[in-house]
Amino acid sequence: MANSQVLLTLLFGDKLNSPDLEFGLEGGVNFPAVSGLDTSSRFSTFNIGFYFDFRVKEQLYIHTGVLVKSKLGVNKLSVSDVQAAGVNYIDENGTYSQKINYFLVPVFGKYIFSNNIFVEAGPEFGLRYKAWVEYENDTDDVETNIRQYNKDMINPIEAGVGIGAGYKIDKVGGMSFGVKYFQGFVNVYKGNSSTKNNSLFLAVTLPIGAKKSHDKIESNNINKPQ
Repeated sequence: MANSQVLLTLLFGDKLNSPDLEFGLEGGVNFPAVSGLDTSSRFSTFNIGFYFDFRVKEQLYIHTGVLVKSKLGVNKLSVSDVQAAGVNYIDENGTYSQKINYFLVPVFGKYIFSNNIFVEAGPEFGLRYKAWVEYENDTDDVETNIRQYNKDMINPIEAGVGIGAGYKIDKVGGMSFGVKYFQGFVNVYKGNSSTKNNSLFLAVTLPIGAKKSHDKIESNNINKPQ
């Protein structure tokens, strides 16, 4: 699904961009964890999706979109963490990590200053579509990787808040770089009120067809009868 979304973005991005709407690809790396467990160890994972920036006023935007391939969770689960996740404890000579795939949808207010630095904040929502505990072990040059799926143990809906900042580079087609922190408010595990998602995101956004759309508008204005 992620691949098809990227393809559609590349094909039709220039049709969606206008002076009051920017559309493009968003991707990067994030470092998730889950509070309320014995472990708080993070792992790194890549994400990708698409975004929309709707202009409200001259420098104020609504930023939204979908990360269609994104992962939250936590690394290095303890024995009790593994039990809480509802899966079998296999061996003490390996590491366990909880991994949860979500569709993540931000609805942020975004303000771009005159120096192209921007800040953004607002609610963010998630829909869980896959979850598993991954056991990894590398002993005597033998690698073992076992997945135990536990989607039914994870709440299907996520909701929280995000806050971030970044810089937009007009000279590189409007590409921007940013950092964002997400804090979830919904219990990760059903019936465990102390487990909450959080993650640090390093993101890159790339408008698709924005320059082409801008040039077309400029050309139409030039050719317009006086």
